[in-house]
Amino acid sequence: MSNKKNIAILGSTGSIGTQALEVINNNPELFGIYLLTAYSNADLLIAQALHFNPAYVVICDKAKYQYIKEALAATSVKVLAGLEAIIETVTHPDIDVVLTAMVGFAGLEPTIAAIKAGKDIALANKETLVVAGELITGLAKKHGVKILPVDSEHSAIFQCLAGEEGNQIEKIILTASGGPFRGKSFAFLDSVTREDALKHPNWVMGAKITIDSASLMNKGLEVIEAKWLFDLDADQIDVIVHPQSIIHSMVQFQDGSIKAQMGLPDMKLPIQYALTYPTRTKNSFKRFDFINYPELTFEKPDIKTFRNLGLAFEALKQGGNMPCIINAANEVAVAGFLNKSIGFLAMSTIIEQCMQYIPYKASPVLDDYLNTDKETRIFAQNLNQKMPLKALQF
Repeated sequence: MSNKKNIAILGSTGSIGTQALEVINNNPELFGIYLLTAYSNADLLIAQALHFNPAYVVICDKAKYQYIKEALAATSVKVLAGLEAIIETVTHPDIDVVLTAMVGFAGLEPTIAAIKAGKDIALANKETLVVAGELITGLAKKHGVKILPVDSEHSAIFQCLAGEEGNQIEKIILTASGGPFRGKSFAFLDSVTREDALKHPNWVMGAKITIDSASLMNKGLEVIEAKWLFDLDADQIDVIVHPQSIIHSMVQFQDGSIKAQMGLPDMKLPIQYALTYPTRTKNSFKRFDFINYPELTFEKPDIKTFRNLGLAFEALKQGGNMPCIINAANEVAVAGFLNKSIGFLAMSTIIEQCMQYIPYKASPVLDDYLNTDKETRIFAQNLNQKMPLKALQF
C-alpha cells in the first residue's frame, strides 16, 4: 500500500475524470483514490465513491450535499460541499498527485492550493495556465512541484522533450484536428447549430472543450498554455491542422531535427503517462497501425474564418491579464452558444469586444485575475443578451 500513489481527481465525473478512473481501475496495484470531486453530477459521484472508496468526496453544488451524504452513509467516505472544501481537502498530506480536470476558471484556486501544499499536478485544466501562467509556474518552481500535462498535445511535447535536457528548442508545432467545420466558410459557420458543433470527428470530450475545438479556441488556449509549460515565446509556437489526429504534436530543435509523438486519439494514454511518470506502464489500449493510415495530411489553419485562434495569439503577445479576459469571455460565450442564445460566430465577437473593453493590467496578481474574471463575465453576459443568433444577413 505504501508504494501506491494516492490520487485526487478534481472533476471526476467529466470526460477526463472518468477516463482517469478507468486507468486507475486497470492499475489497482499502482494507485489509490483519496479525493473525488464533481460540480453537480451527484449520481455518478456516488457510484464512483462506492466503487473506489475514497477518503473524501466533494460536490460543488451544495444543494446535492445531503443526497450524497445519505447515499454514502454506510461507507467510510467523508462528504463535503463547495469550492472551499475542495481547496481545503486538496492539501491533505496523504495526497501524492492532483489531477485537475475541473472545467474552466474554477480550477485555478484549488490548483494553487495543491501546489502550495507540494502536490504534483497532472494538469488537464488548461485554463489554469491560460489565466495565470506566470503565477502558477512561479509557485510550482518555488515549491518543487512537477506540472505534468494531460492535454494530448502538451503531453506529446513533454514526451518529445524527455532526454533532451540542454538541447535548445527552435519551435514547437501543436497539431489541431480542425474540428467538425474544417474547410467551411464564414457564411457556413453563421448557420451551424449546437448539435453540429458537438460532433467532433476524432475525439470524445465534454461539451465545452468540444465547442472550443470547433471554434479553434481550444488550440488558442493550448498555445498560451504551451508558452508557460515549456518557457517559450509566442513566435516559437506554431499550429498546424492535421485532420487524422495521429501526430499529437512536435518539437523542432535548433539543428532542424523534429521529434513527434504519435498514436491513436485516446486520452487515456496521456492521462496514464502523467499519473505514472516517468515510467511507461503496459496497457491494453488499441495500437496505431501505419497500414490503416496510408496518408497523414497537414494544412495551415484558417484564422480569418476561425478568429479565436488569432485572438488567442494576440492575447499571448499582450500578456498581463489579457489571456484571463479571453478565457472568461470565451466561457460565457460558449455557454451562450450551448444554450442556443447566440450563434457560433457571435462567440468571437464577444471575446474581441471584451478584449477591447476590460481594463488591461500588465503585471497582475491573484486578486487582479479574480477581479478580471468577474468583470469580464458580467460584461460578456451583457453582450450575450444583445447578440443576434446570426451574424450575417443574406
